[in-house]
Amino acid sequence: MTTTVRSFFAMPRARRAVGALVALWLLSATPAAHAQTWMVSTTAQIKLGILDKYGQLGPYTATFVVHNEKTGKDYFLVKQLVKNQTGIDVLFPTDPADPDYFKTEGGEAANATPGRYTWECRVKGVKAVSGRFVFPEVGNDVTVIKQ
Repeated sequence: MTTTVRSFFAMPRARRAVGALVALWLLSATPAAHAQTWMVSTTAQIKLGILDKYGQLGPYTATFVVHNEKTGKDYFLVKQLVKNQTGIDVLFPTDPADPDYFKTEGGEAANATPGRYTWECRVKGVKAVSGRFVFPEVGNDVTVIKQ
């Protein structure tokens, strides 16, 4: 018994045309290239600091208090300065994942909510420095890059 195998070119013309159309259809079904998609974030932070300019105090505890004028909430951060450390800078708000972060007495983490704030730093229970700042509203623009 012999088996005959026809080649593609030996098929009738209609079958070849259908096969070619199916092949083109499958090739055209591949996903189209998409434009680049960017993840974007903007975070505002304020740097607050205190410095014993002449190093006269020795080790001390600096208690930073930030007051949100809109909500009335106070956020605290306590930093212990060691010998030969005369000053410190902190960022407000700090990430709650950080062991030292600004929080209310109830433990609520501070957010960078737009608005007016006042702050002070207490050393040995007495206000040493103070100031004010305004958090701006932030926004993000995304540019789509086509390939």
